[in-house]
Amino acid sequence: MKLVALYRQPPDPAVFDEAYFNAHIPLVRKVPGLQKTVITRFTRSLSGESFYMMAEMHFADAEALKRGMKSEEMKAAGANLNSFAEGPVTMLYGDES
Repeated sequence: MKLVALYRQPPDPAVFDEAYFNAHIPLVRKVPGLQKTVITRFTRSLSGESFYMMAEMHFADAEALKRGMKSEEMKAAGANLNSFAEGPVTMLYGDES
């Protein structure tokens, strides 16, 4: 089970990346039950809405994801994200098959 975050193009990618990789990701890595995080930077959009980056946060199962989402560590990561990420972030739950 995973939580997917899709980020739109930031006004200043260098500033976004600095805050994201040096402050936000270290907080995310503390979330209980998180097994791994995979970051994808998009280089081109073929159709539809364009996104800058995607983060996939993997958990063992739906219950582990729910516990992680309710944790103080995730609350801290969310507050941090809101401090520098402009515009909406699309968050999705997904189950690989």
